[in-house]
Amino acid sequence: MVTAIVLLDTERDKVNDVADELAALDGVSEVHSVAGRVDLVAILRVAENDALANLVTEEIRQIDGILDTETLIGFRVYSSHDLENMFSIGMEEPR
Repeated sequence: MVTAIVLLDTERDKVNDVADELAALDGVSEVHSVAGRVDLVAILRVAENDALANLVTEEIRQIDGILDTETLIGFRVYSSHDLENMFSIGMEEPR
């Protein structure tokens, strides 16, 4: 699994539209509107680097209203949350 964080600057009146379009793309797992130097942060999760390259350079690039992006590639995850257990709640196998 390849994870990337994309920081996005948008046109002032396009933040919500860009966020909606990003969230609809396969491979985009989350989109956050944020305060700070960028308008949106998108979390991308794909199977391989080629899929990431396509998502960033072909699909995201086509969204109207994006002024600038910065893509950060994730190497390793450090987390105090046990995400696998969080997502498997209620999914226990019957005994």
